[in-house]
Amino acid sequence: MSILRIKKTNLLLGSVVVLLSVQNVSGQNSISRSQLAGQQNVITSAVPFLTISPDSRRAAMGDAGVASSPDANSVFWNAASLAFVKKKGAISTSYAPWLRSLVPGISYNYLAGYGKINERSVIGASFRFFSFGQINFTDDVGNPLGTFNPSEYCIDVCYATQLSKHWAIGVNLKYINSNLAGTRPLNGITPKVGRSGAGDISALYQGDKKTKKGKDVHYTFGINLQNLGAKITYSDKTNKEYLPANLKIGTAWTYKIDQYNTITGMLDFNKLMIPSPGITILKNYQGTDSMADDGSGTGTQVTIYERTRSDDPVISAALNSFVDAPGGLREELKEYNYSLGLEYNYTDQFFIRAGYFNEPKTKGNRKYLTFGFGIRYKVFGLDAAYLVPFQQRHPLQNQLRFTLLFDLEAFKE
Repeated sequence: MSILRIKKTNLLLGSVVVLLSVQNVSGQNSISRSQLAGQQNVITSAVPFLTISPDSRRAAMGDAGVASSPDANSVFWNAASLAFVKKKGAISTSYAPWLRSLVPGISYNYLAGYGKINERSVIGASFRFFSFGQINFTDDVGNPLGTFNPSEYCIDVCYATQLSKHWAIGVNLKYINSNLAGTRPLNGITPKVGRSGAGDISALYQGDKKTKKGKDVHYTFGINLQNLGAKITYSDKTNKEYLPANLKIGTAWTYKIDQYNTITGMLDFNKLMIPSPGITILKNYQGTDSMADDGSGTGTQVTIYERTRSDDPVISAALNSFVDAPGGLREELKEYNYSLGLEYNYTDQFFIRAGYFNEPKTKGNRKYLTFGFGIRYKVFGLDAAYLVPFQQRHPLQNQLRFTLLFDLEAFKE
């Protein structure tokens, strides 16, 4: 999904404490029936940094990009689109400080590139690195036990090829490493480095048409099944967590106003393909405990429920994720978020962008506007993005993030 669906357990020191306690990352809590209606039921996963939009171009368009025109960052968005790229090779690098207003030292870094094998096929690779800054460990009475710099990274390699002048497919293979607490024993518990492998499968269709006024329109439809891979663990084989397997599907339409000006509109839908937290009966309880009492203070018997998480195999969980929401179809539809993006292009050199991202209230409630610009000049390109949240604070709010691009073919010339 475009900006990651953050869990506090994976961002701050509390996350390390939870992992050291060998607790399930998704968590469990007991609730009464009266609390079920309209409550938050957010889907969470391990290594959520895999869903962060890495580049400023798509980030400026509401994190829409699965059907966008190809560049080096398409390794993340849709490898299949690289099969239609015109330049022989390019690289891109991005940097974004994360939670700058709350925690210093957290950052997200991205490097990607591709090279054409022939007129129909391309290979590419990328490297993502998420640093959590420095954590100070202490014992129960506050004595220092040392420091640690938790981090996560992912290495991608991809291959894309044209099936026809309209169709292309792509595949990604990736290695994931998540080191949140090191391997030093703490309070009798020895954490592990989480490691996993995963893959993406993508496809893209493109076509051209003319309007009644004779204007050219280029359109694309893209789909990408991301992060399908083995579960990851930080403790033992009985405590495994799903990767953020994700479905991206979208379209882009480019209207050529004249020989100098074009405008592109994009629409993306995203859905995490991992189990929704379910609701099951834990027990019937009678008493005055605040978790069980109906609010009257009389100890009336109420039914207590517990959030649970399916432990299906990865493929079964991905398929069942389209029908497993405890609230039925109505809740299932809320597990899709959407992105709208708009890009104005002047002579393929100057770009102005805007976008909107929307996530339903009970599934995270992320809603924000994005803005940005881009410049291309010979071997060099620069993109910038700015995010304005609507509902809640965002790790990237009120700051510019930048991406640099380099045309390798132009370097040779």
